[in-house]
Amino acid sequence: MGGTDHMTIRHSPHAETSVAADQAELMVLDGHKLPWHMDRVAAWERWERIAPITIDMALTRACDYSCSFCYAMLQENDRQVITQEHMAGFLEDSARMGVRGISLVSDGESLLSPAYVFTIQEGARLGISMASGTNGRVFTEDKLEAVLPSLTYIRFNVSGGTRERYCEIMGCKPESFDRVMLNIRTAAAIKRLDHLAVTIGIQMVLMPTMADQIMPFAQLGKELGVDYAVIKHCSDDEYGHLGIQYSKYRDLYPLLQEAETLSTSNYKVVVKWQKIQRENRRIYSQCFGPPFLIQISGSGLVAPCGQMFNDRYAKFHIGNICTDRWWDIWRSDRYWEVMDYLHSKNFDPRHMCGVLCLQDRVNEALFLHKQGTAPLEAATEAAPLHVNFV
Repeated sequence: MGGTDHMTIRHSPHAETSVAADQAELMVLDGHKLPWHMDRVAAWERWERIAPITIDMALTRACDYSCSFCYAMLQENDRQVITQEHMAGFLEDSARMGVRGISLVSDGESLLSPAYVFTIQEGARLGISMASGTNGRVFTEDKLEAVLPSLTYIRFNVSGGTRERYCEIMGCKPESFDRVMLNIRTAAAIKRLDHLAVTIGIQMVLMPTMADQIMPFAQLGKELGVDYAVIKHCSDDEYGHLGIQYSKYRDLYPLLQEAETLSTSNYKVVVKWQKIQRENRRIYSQCFGPPFLIQISGSGLVAPCGQMFNDRYAKFHIGNICTDRWWDIWRSDRYWEVMDYLHSKNFDPRHMCGVLCLQDRVNEALFLHKQGTAPLEAATEAAPLHVNFV
């Protein structure tokens, strides 16, 4: 694998630009997709031991960046190494139990793992929708060629729109910005030339101190030729260790609205308004989301969600895919004891875990469904893009 000096951007004069307009309208990036999985909701209501619709996981705890907003620093746990052999068994078990999507995000940079290409290709071969979130620094053209045909989406974390601020925010050297920009352009060119279905996006994890980067970020996505740019909130734990002042997001509303005006028929700027406007408030007092959307640490640890990876939440830790088969962990009494506890009145996510978690929208939808105030119904319209990433 060569460095960026050996990577060439391929061009096709007849290639289509990014995602088609009708597809772009089908993106659901600020919500949930449970209406397209009502079979799983119905089974859950019958108290069946359902398989997750989506698994968010990392292949390693390692990372080559030091982002100022990084939640992973709050997720430290006993590290083990996830190997290709581990992932072969894990993917086999996931397909067998009915997992529909696996996204390589979570608490490490999965691109650094030797199992990265294998995991994406093998998961897709088994019929699982595969996705990746990454800083993208160590990609090569060969590796992009290898994984893009097997991915539903790839989302590059670009939390700064200018070179200097990108490096400040993401804790990296200036040459990293140049390399990542080249890699994103190359990915977009490969998609166009090879007519691939994968959607390519960039993501900004927005802290209130980053107002100056909102418009440069939104403009950068258009220049790079990606399908979409998403701006999301920054999560924090229940102790506020990252120091996020959620009320300060209100000052950014005009800039965020302006950023959305850069959307075109084939490029979408999406602000995750529902979580940003909610700040750190929750309406649900029980946690119903993990059976549908579970997270696995880059150490192999299986926990209800990433906010519980830290050792101080050991009572919620279920198992480890490096030491036990995923099938056995999922079928274990321990797995369902933890799920049942989160469902119970003994656990109140409003003050017993971090804010604006990954499962937040799913939790809210299921809570309101159970309360009968907003019953979920099967979707009648076409499935959105990324439907298996709930």
